[in-house]
Amino acid sequence: MAEGLRPIAASFVAAGPSGVAVRDRLKGLTARDEQVLRRVGAHLGVLASRDLAVRCRAGLGHSAQAWAERKRELTPESTSRWAGAITKASHDQWALARRCQAAHIHSLEAGIAAITHRLSQPIGAKGSKKAPGGYRSSQEWHAKTRRLHALSDRLRRERADFEAGRVHIVRGGKRLLNTRHHLAAADLSETQWRERWEAERWFLQADGESGKRYGNETIRLTPDGEVSIKLPAPLAHLANAAHGRYVLAARVCLAHRGQEWADRIDANRAVAYRIHLDVTRGRWYLTASWQHQPSVAVPLRAALAGGVIGVDTNADHLAAWRLDVHGNPIGNPRRFGYDLTGSAGHRDAQVRHALTRLLHWARSCHVTAIAIEDLDFAQETTREKHGRKRFRQLISGIPTGRLRARLTSMAQTIGISVIAVDPAYTSKWGAQHWQHPLTSQTRKTTRHDAAAVAIARRAQQHPIRRRTPPPPYDQSDRVGHRSVQAEPCAARREETRHRTPDHAHDAPGPDTARTRATSAPNTVRGAPVQLTFTV
Repeated sequence: MAEGLRPIAASFVAAGPSGVAVRDRLKGLTARDEQVLRRVGAHLGVLASRDLAVRCRAGLGHSAQAWAERKRELTPESTSRWAGAITKASHDQWALARRCQAAHIHSLEAGIAAITHRLSQPIGAKGSKKAPGGYRSSQEWHAKTRRLHALSDRLRRERADFEAGRVHIVRGGKRLLNTRHHLAAADLSETQWRERWEAERWFLQADGESGKRYGNETIRLTPDGEVSIKLPAPLAHLANAAHGRYVLAARVCLAHRGQEWADRIDANRAVAYRIHLDVTRGRWYLTASWQHQPSVAVPLRAALAGGVIGVDTNADHLAAWRLDVHGNPIGNPRRFGYDLTGSAGHRDAQVRHALTRLLHWARSCHVTAIAIEDLDFAQETTREKHGRKRFRQLISGIPTGRLRARLTSMAQTIGISVIAVDPAYTSKWGAQHWQHPLTSQTRKTTRHDAAAVAIARRAQQHPIRRRTPPPPYDQSDRVGHRSVQAEPCAARREETRHRTPDHAHDAPGPDTARTRATSAPNTVRGAPVQLTFTV
């Protein structure tokens, strides 16, 4: 790499997902069914809250023996399987809180480092590409000084909690809890908020067990769609089937991946189930999930055998362009837009719809590979690093994690490989070398379209930067010196080649000594000068 450019990582085929989750609505529930589900969820939710508090108090001193003790305490008030599901969920939630706590500490450290550096610079000092400059005014400098002290105090508290193993978890969600103080802004009444809060704190989920009937003894789904629940001991009198089970009147038909689910339960392999209520719509849903071995990744050369589609990810759309096996753009660029405003369900649907259109286009072109940047802004969203608020919102608005997870899962289903490439300089070099050549009177190429070409060429291991084109005529003496196609190992081969004068072709070699012959002082204007060469 040239001096000043960071190393570019090699492209690779992204691995597919290792788990599957499908959902279907519980239609046809009776009033008694809903009453039983509410009572079971509320009872187990109380036990889950109590067990999570015990797990959080244990902190780093938790052990396998303490885990077994927690399970034994919960078993008389539920069942052994419900107790196992509750304790495992508490442990997973505590571990997730620890990872979020570590990420928050990293963000605080990055913000403090950025503020400290900018405060050390003179006011109004200009920055560079690698380091920011000073603040623009003394007022901003004073405000950032106060923020530095606030972040430092917050960092000390977070570090102390992390070292002691203390985490702060809200069952039901912190956002929903804070909504209680802003009911008018959320357009909710206190009763409506209370219904959402209680539904979010219910516990109606059970992990699967391999070797058990249909892969789960706690929440069972039979091949004909019958759903039954093992009732906790205090609610066993509500059973309407043998062995303390309650059979719902609803029938479930898993249309998506239904055959894969049927094969698992026929072999009594583990399948986890979760039942939840959408309070806004008043609908009950059942979600089935299971794990499987990720498929073997296709070799990079085999994935690129039919060309590739480069995709540039942006905050409001996906810019895509198809390239042939030689790295040449084919046809016109495509754009797949999405709107990431509104609820989480709406945002997820928008991303899924855009990816569906992208994959359908790739399949219609008989392309088996999609190249996308390996973006990850998880640790780079601190406000002090990205400066202004609008740019921070732009960076945070790009759906990197959600899009990557969705794309790999959906692409694997239809047999399309996803190639992750290093995002370094793709937008810059794409606009510099491809935007103008691909623009015509009938096609307007944007910077994002050119970046998609750069991403696809990097996936194909072709250089992004283009060489200087030859002159338009076939003879060098008509326009100028023809550019030479340098070897890949030639130094500085990607730089612009300057025009060479015509007489340079007839000039003597470096080993030839040239002397000027003696001429009269009064020469005739326009007469050629006599040259003598001695070898």
